[in-house]
Amino acid sequence: MQPSLWLALAGAGVLISFTPGAGAINTMSNSLNSGFRRSIWGILGQQAALVVHVLIVALGVGVLVASSPVAFNVIRYAGAAYLVYLGIRQFLHKPDLDQEKAAELRNEPAASMFRRGLWVNLLNPKAVVFFLAFMPQFIRPEQPLLPQYLALTATVVVIDILVMWFFFAAAAKSFQRFTHNAQGQKVLNRTFGVLFVAVGIMLALIH
Repeated sequence: MQPSLWLALAGAGVLISFTPGAGAINTMSNSLNSGFRRSIWGILGQQAALVVHVLIVALGVGVLVASSPVAFNVIRYAGAAYLVYLGIRQFLHKPDLDQEKAAELRNEPAASMFRRGLWVNLLNPKAVVFFLAFMPQFIRPEQPLLPQYLALTATVVVIDILVMWFFFAAAAKSFQRFTHNAQGQKVLNRTFGVLFVAVGIMLALIH
């Protein structure tokens, strides 16, 4: 990949990663509940889903999904339902200042955080359609395809990890003061719950 083309790719990747969405909300929620360092597991799950999306598009399956209203809608509504479920669960979560239970929450298994991050991004058919429009701009058919896809995937994944961890997860630290009392926890739970539900509804309604 030519340096000028890679710089354009990197710039686009930064803009995409800074666009707020379900991944950013999930990352901030994980950072608040489990801490900045452990939020990386959810971020890695989101990146695994991103790699899957790239593979889907690269293999041509993305064209089928994008061109099939039934397949697209099934995935879209499943993703929306999952986000709404996460939002309702977060909204209804009762504040708990018990130190043992708080420690249990902060020690959520890495696999659980990874799995939630994976599903948050995986159940988003918009990502497939987006990559269908995005990837061809940086792929040159006359050149070997595998190195290009690897470079594109590595670039987008690394940028997204950096933005999610050092911006969104770090930004959640500013809300830590709300976690020291029941009222603050209630406000945070309802705020993130509403955000998850809102993104889920947008995913279901926007065509």
